[in-house]
Amino acid sequence: MKMVIMHVETFTVGMLLTNCYVVNCTETKEAIIIDPGLRLDVEAQPIFNYIAKEMLKIKFVVNTHGHYDHIDGDSVMQKKYGVPICIHAGDARFLERLGNRDKSMDVLLKGGDSVSFGRVGLKVMHTPGHTMGSICLIGDKTMFSGDTLFAESVGRTDFDESSPKDMSVTLQKLMQLPDDLLVYPGHEETTLMGKEKRTNPFLMHL
Repeated sequence: MKMVIMHVETFTVGMLLTNCYVVNCTETKEAIIIDPGLRLDVEAQPIFNYIAKEMLKIKFVVNTHGHYDHIDGDSVMQKKYGVPICIHAGDARFLERLGNRDKSMDVLLKGGDSVSFGRVGLKVMHTPGHTMGSICLIGDKTMFSGDTLFAESVGRTDFDESSPKDMSVTLQKLMQLPDDLLVYPGHEETTLMGKEKRTNPFLMHL
């Protein structure tokens, strides 16, 4: 049986150096854009160029949570590709700050849903703590963790919409995930789930 391969391309955008991911099924060329947190339209051009060069067919824009440094480019991407914006229902209110989006196309996610493109499916894990509606997207040996989990750190919980108690529960859930998951965080470098269990001070003593 032929293995379906998922390709991940990373673009670092915005003032807070957010990782925007273009993820595609290599068999069908269907793709999603995760966390386009760009502030200036000119920042979108390298992403547009890459998508055109690879002849990708964008199906969704997906936000791991609603902070501006992850959603500011949503409208730009929707205008370019005419696709829905997906976000957990708990963070849907953040989309109201966006201009020029088609609200009727919004897709409100919940834990257990699947974001599918081509023959690839990413499971939605609701991971509140950083925000009420934070999610991680989990595929075959891959996780997009947004601002829930970073290399040797976790997302801040001192915002009005944050909850240290929820984050503690979330981190305990993450500890149950396989060690070989490659983690693509919302900022900075990729890491492995197993490494985080051993070296991340926020996970080590749970």
